[in-house]
Amino acid sequence: MDSASHLPGLRHSYEGEPLIESGMAADPVTQFALWFADAVAAGLPEPNAMVVATSSAGGRPSARTVLLKGFDERGFVFFTNYESRKGRDLGENPRACLLFPWHPIRRQVRVEGSVVRLPREDSAAYFHSRPYGSRIGAWASRQSAVVESREQLDARFRELAARWPQDPPLPDFWGGFRVVPAEVEFWQGQTDRMHDRLRYRRTGASWTLERLAP
Repeated sequence: MDSASHLPGLRHSYEGEPLIESGMAADPVTQFALWFADAVAAGLPEPNAMVVATSSAGGRPSARTVLLKGFDERGFVFFTNYESRKGRDLGENPRACLLFPWHPIRRQVRVEGSVVRLPREDSAAYFHSRPYGSRIGAWASRQSAVVESREQLDARFRELAARWPQDPPLPDFWGGFRVVPAEVEFWQGQTDRMHDRLRYRRTGASWTLERLAP
């Protein structure tokens, strides 16, 4: 039987604690910190994994999974090759959407906002905290570019490891982005597909909290 024929019957019934406006934090970053702590406590694998969706200047969308490496009232931070597809997209169209798919605890968080590059010193501080192999890998991989073979990629890694056996410098094409949130939605699964969706929307210097239909 074609495995696709099973798709209509693949479903789960969600049951979660009600998500009520009066129980939410005053701002979305504080609320995110609470939910992130819950995701860590639940033992989710890589709870900081998030989907980053971007779009080129011409409107061509693209999405991929990266790791969140910091967040505070200024926004959500990740690092990448600036010459990668997402880096090029953000250079042309500096807006992004983040999605944290915490399915085992029946929650999702979605963040939309503008994107800015981190200061060079912040990127350098994070880069030098990474394992040695990851730093060499950042140099070896021209992310999103076509490569001839795996062997060619591995040879490039060995060449750069021989060049910098101890402390590779920060590449000029690599660094951090910060997504400055304009909207943050918290989704809690509920029975009968009557899910709770509460969205924080920035209005000037403050936040408006509103409920969305599921």
